[in-house]
Amino acid sequence: METYLVYFDETGDDGANTLSSKQFVLTSVYLDIKHWQDTFDTIRAFRRDLKKEYGLHIKEEIHTKHLVRDKGVYRTYGWSDEQRRQLLLCIAKHISCLEIKVINVIIDKENIKTPDYQVLKNALTYNIQRIENDSADKWHYLVITDEGRLAPMRKTAREIRAYNPIRSHYGGYQNVPIRGLVEDIMQKESTESYFIQICDYISFFTDLYYRAVDKKEKLPRRVERIIDEGFIERVMETFREGGILNLKASSTHPFGCVIYPK
Repeated sequence: METYLVYFDETGDDGANTLSSKQFVLTSVYLDIKHWQDTFDTIRAFRRDLKKEYGLHIKEEIHTKHLVRDKGVYRTYGWSDEQRRQLLLCIAKHISCLEIKVINVIIDKENIKTPDYQVLKNALTYNIQRIENDSADKWHYLVITDEGRLAPMRKTAREIRAYNPIRSHYGGYQNVPIRGLVEDIMQKESTESYFIQICDYISFFTDLYYRAVDKKEKLPRRVERIIDEGFIERVMETFREGGILNLKASSTHPFGCVIYPK
């Protein structure tokens, strides 16, 4: 049986309140382990190209939110707004050509009706369920994430190995335990993983798309100064055209985003 690697990262706060963020986006990027080295080499070569074109250090973590807002270390590069836009598009085109698949789960916290709703637990469960569906018992997978939410993610993964209620076509629920996930969820620093940084990029733009397009909300001022709704749609369309989005994850969303609560 084949083995896949699954990487996770998120955008937004996983608390149930809407004070810090109105939604929580959990993104997974997964690929066949036999393609890992070639994919890593492709990303590494791309980072060398970025070094030549933009001066971005090869080992510099790409933290998309800070890149868009020109915060932290990115201010030292002195890029113009147009250069940052071109850099962001360049990254999107590169990601869309990789041998990966992507699932985005959005928890809209404004739709939560119960005080005990567990945002992270549900987001992870919905995401792993769709990875499991995609595997169709043809491959198993290892999950890697950064340390920020490692403990609750491990707990959730252990739980759904034993109890994973799925709505039945005949009414009610049936228990379909997760079987493809191998071992506990493992940790790797985002600074040391190109793949987690790719999750971060996709998650950030998925969050913006949900805000600006799906919910028709105004973008944050520091984001809107650099990119608009059209730019965000262009990035998401680049992902879809590249075939990296698992559109089967949700047949009701143009980019396959899984959105809960209903």
